[in-house]
Amino acid sequence: MAGSRAYSLYRCSDRKGGLPRGGARRHPTAAPRRPRLAARTAAAHALHELSALSRAQFDAPDEDEILRLAMDHIVAAGPYTAAAGYLKVGGELVPSPWNGRTHAVAVGRRVRELAGQDGDVTVAGRPWGRALALRGPGVLHGYLVVTSRSRPTKAERSLLALLVRDTAAALSVAFAHRRQREDALELHRLREERTALQRKLISAVAELAFERAVHASMADVAASGGGEEAVTRVLHGLTGLPALVEDRFGRLRSWTGPGLPVPYPEPDPVRREDMLHAVAREAGPVRIRDRLLTLVRSHGEVLGVLALVDTRDEADEHTVLALGHAATSLALELTHLRDLAEVELRLHRELADDLLAGTDEPSAYARSEAVGHDLHGSHYVVVVQWSNRTADDAFAQSVGRAAAALGMRSLLARRSDHVVLITGDRPHARALYEALARENGTRSGTIGVSAPCDSVDDIPHHYQEAQRALDVRRRSRERYGTSFFDELGLYRILGPGSGHRELETFVQEWLGQLIDYDSRHHATMVETLSRYFDCGGNYDETADSLAIHRSTLRYRLQRIRDISGHDLADVEDRLNLQVATRVWKIVLGGPG
Repeated sequence: MAGSRAYSLYRCSDRKGGLPRGGARRHPTAAPRRPRLAARTAAAHALHELSALSRAQFDAPDEDEILRLAMDHIVAAGPYTAAAGYLKVGGELVPSPWNGRTHAVAVGRRVRELAGQDGDVTVAGRPWGRALALRGPGVLHGYLVVTSRSRPTKAERSLLALLVRDTAAALSVAFAHRRQREDALELHRLREERTALQRKLISAVAELAFERAVHASMADVAASGGGEEAVTRVLHGLTGLPALVEDRFGRLRSWTGPGLPVPYPEPDPVRREDMLHAVAREAGPVRIRDRLLTLVRSHGEVLGVLALVDTRDEADEHTVLALGHAATSLALELTHLRDLAEVELRLHRELADDLLAGTDEPSAYARSEAVGHDLHGSHYVVVVQWSNRTADDAFAQSVGRAAAALGMRSLLARRSDHVVLITGDRPHARALYEALARENGTRSGTIGVSAPCDSVDDIPHHYQEAQRALDVRRRSRERYGTSFFDELGLYRILGPGSGHRELETFVQEWLGQLIDYDSRHHATMVETLSRYFDCGGNYDETADSLAIHRSTLRYRLQRIRDISGHDLADVEDRLNLQVATRVWKIVLGGPG
């Protein structure tokens, strides 16, 4: 545009001999000029104008401006009018926006027919028209369509050719500059792309290295079988954030890192379920307050929650990656452990079922060693029944958890209305009951415990004892709690199904020490006690029937108290001792 303004100013001034178009006016008194001189002056003036136009075109900012200057100043070459101009863009001839609408379609069709060659153009009202190709070195830049009111002279055609040549040259330079700019921009773009690709490559390499480190760490966890603690330890090492595992109910299973709350908050069951559903709807880890957590799932089942404590919101994509891989590894680990636990539980239950039904000792001992339970030594059979719970797998698992928490080494079996434990430890009178009351949310449960069992063959019989203890407890005034068979006293032989063995056991429990004393010392302590009860506790009648002095009877009764440990003044002891002496004498045949 600067060149255009300079050219326009040049035409309107008389600097350096330049004259307005049409020449200078002659002074009235001046002598007439010769025609040749006038022609030379006009040609020089035209050349000067075309030179100024050429400079303006070479200074123009783009191809459109070069073509516009040529069209606007075509008159500098002669009696011409610019009918149209075209630039070649992307292989197509594009009309200049300064083209007139008249004959536009016909002129454009004719220009395209010329295919890069000069040629005549017919324009109504113009006797002469020509389409002039604007060619550069081996390339067509466009066309300039020129018309004239009369046929141009040879000099005018030469000037027109000069204008076309200069315009084409200016277009070549402009096209070359544009290509340079485009090449420079393309080079800059390629360099930026290369830099971006290099950055992505560096980032990808770093991410790959981090991912490999995560994979290697989780593989080590799987190989070590460390479970939740190993996963949280590795995750804390990879992220620098405290890592934790909770079961699906919100109880803490493992924590690695600082900031462990003591005591750990008790979960709210309703809020916990809402949280699990909300997290399950998302594709990846979810932030809830200061924790970034994800579910540990296997085949759609929620096994637990793996979380990072991120109070400063520092977690990035690497943290998310590590958390996701850790959750996958933990899911595989927990699934494997659960499968093993289910197999172990099934083997335990099969062994317990066979022991309760009766099995041979060698097979029982071999199978118990295979499942890691020691059947040697004394065992107790424990029967558990809760009024608000059916004896399903869930209830059986709760009984197993409670027993394990109390350190009871047990085999577990399930029946239609109760759960059975075969345990090597005598249960505490209240501990198991209280633990199950908390587990089930109610105290409406009853536990029956057998007497100690020293032989695998006796387990079925002791199972009946535990059932008897449970049945007696449920029929008593305090129906909920724990009852031991060896504390039932007289009720042991009054229940349905009692037999000779129960009678012997009852007599041995209450009179065993006296019987042993009589056998060792050839005494008659049991007979004395039996006569005492037969005589209704009357000292004189008892002494007469035994043919001994009253003071001797008093001495013997005191010795009976000392040897047996039972107090004849206690109503419960007196009743059990009296029944035991009757059974001893009538059912078991007395001293024989």
